[in-house]
Amino acid sequence: MNIAIVYDSSTGTTARAAEAMGKALEAQGHQCRVQSISLADPAEVSEADLICIGSWVKGLFIIRQHPTEGTMQFIERLGDLAGKNAVVFCTYKLAIGSTLHQMAKAMEEAGATVVEQLKYRGSEPNSNFASFAASLT
Repeated sequence: MNIAIVYDSSTGTTARAAEAMGKALEAQGHQCRVQSISLADPAEVSEADLICIGSWVKGLFIIRQHPTEGTMQFIERLGDLAGKNAVVFCTYKLAIGSTLHQMAKAMEEAGATVVEQLKYRGSEPNSNFASFAASLT
C-alpha cells in the first residue's frame, strides 16, 4: 500500500511520531512517504492509498486544545478525498481536547473515511503505531 504521512511539528515530537509511524508501516511491507506539511504537495498526498495527517496539540494547558492552523489548512488543500482512507494523529503533553475530532471531521467532510485516530504522548514511540500497522495487513 502507498501511504502518505504528513505532519505539523513545532518541537520535533510530531515529526518523530510520524517517522515512527512510517517505520512501523514499512516493517509491514508498505511504502511510506513522511513529510512536513510545509514540504508536502497536497496533490501527491491525495494520490496515496492511505493518508495520515498529524498535528501537535495547541491550547492552554488543558483547555481549548485544537490542531494547528497549518494542519487544518493543509487538509483543506487536499481536495476531494472520496474513496480514500485516512488516519489522524496528534502529539500532546497534557490533554488532546477536540484535536482528533476536528481533524477527523475535516477529513470526512473532504470525503475520506477515517479508519483510525491515534494520540501520542512522550518522546519515545509507543506500541500504538505498531499495532495499527499490523492491523493493515
